[in-house]
Amino acid sequence: MAGQIPDLNASVRTGTGKGAARQSRRNGNVPGIVFGGDTEPLPIDIPFNKLFQLLKAGRFKSTLFNLKVEGHDDVRVICRDVQRDTVKDLPTHLDLMRLRQTTQINLFIPIEFLNQETCPGLKKGGVLSLVRPEIELIVTAGDIPEKIQIDLAGLEVGDVITISSVELPEGSKPTIDRDFVIANIASPSGLRSSENEEGEEAEAAEAEAEAVAEE
Repeated sequence: MAGQIPDLNASVRTGTGKGAARQSRRNGNVPGIVFGGDTEPLPIDIPFNKLFQLLKAGRFKSTLFNLKVEGHDDVRVICRDVQRDTVKDLPTHLDLMRLRQTTQINLFIPIEFLNQETCPGLKKGGVLSLVRPEIELIVTAGDIPEKIQIDLAGLEVGDVITISSVELPEGSKPTIDRDFVIANIASPSGLRSSENEEGEEAEAAEAEAEAVAEE
């Protein structure tokens, strides 16, 4: 199940239309609308500074929020659109969609690696090279995993971890169809350099032997 879903605090916006929206912006807010579900659309205001901070943090449109509006029950929402000023590129309006427990959505779920201290490849000096710190999954709003755990026990230097080798939570599936790489156990830089040098020396010796044979 999901961990702590972040709260998104908002207030009810009085009035609708362009005039009310302009007044909201003058008051330091970003006007928005909450739609979907079995409830009428709800016009809201969100403090500009808070929304700007969330947008800068990234993944805003793929993050599930617990919307808190005074006088209304908390509801899970996801952003469906953020309108921006064409000149300043600052948010001017946002659309939030209410989610039912059975609604399927795309979310980025973080990766957690287990047994790093006992992983044979890491104990030999290998390095865990992370390609994807998160995986975008299709999940249901009522059953969102907090993280995806990957067991490193038994992995050696050179082993590659792909999505097909990971056990995903029931009801979840990747948004990408192909078998993509998540991480690998890479050789330590010293070992790679040594291997390269040995290979170059072997090639040089082989070339010298061929030259002698031709003479």
